[in-house]
Amino acid sequence: MKTAIKLEELGLFVLGIYLFNLLDYQWWWFLVLILGPDCSMLGYAINNKTGAFLYNAFHHKGIAVLLYLTGCYLQIELVQLIGVILLAHSAMDRIFGYGLKYKKGFKYTHLGEIGK
Repeated sequence: MKTAIKLEELGLFVLGIYLFNLLDYQWWWFLVLILGPDCSMLGYAINNKTGAFLYNAFHHKGIAVLLYLTGCYLQIELVQLIGVILLAHSAMDRIFGYGLKYKKGFKYTHLGEIGK
């Protein structure tokens, strides 16, 4: 992945940290929850199609932003937290080259094949 894209993702990760800082949660929650969206990989135990769907749902930045903004509008801090964690986690994953998945299998992403 190109350096510019990694820097963009780093910026989004830092934004996620900033948005988390605006919430009334202790910092250890961020550390505990940041890897939570990876539980979506359990869908691959069923099959590639289910795994890709669940993984992409939990790693889609549009969903993350929508949840965060919905939480802001409804003034529900838990929904804001979920949106922030999803945004920060997906940005972190993309820094390391893990993109949204294709139905062919876990290693096939919109950023290219993992491990190639």
